[in-house]
Amino acid sequence: MSQDPPKIVFPCRYPIKVLGRAVEAFQPTVLSIFHQRAPGFAEEDVVVKPSRKGTFHSITVTIEAQSEAQLRDIHRDLMDSGLVSMVI
Repeated sequence: MSQDPPKIVFPCRYPIKVLGRAVEAFQPTVLSIFHQRAPGFAEEDVVVKPSRKGTFHSITVTIEAQSEAQLRDIHRDLMDSGLVSMVI
């Protein structure tokens, strides 16, 4: 018996974690995409963490998600940037 994944009820607060190499353009590029696709998120809802060796950074941004299409667009834009390794 297969179970459907739980449905997200929009709008909702939705954290998105973005991982990529710790290069100078990573954080500004990621935040620019969020400003375009999810304007109005609070800067205090952004958490940046370096990896243990400092090679990678993770940026978690909590947005007020409006739709599945918005989440898909954010994911596509992040991956298309060429700076992002993974979006969780």
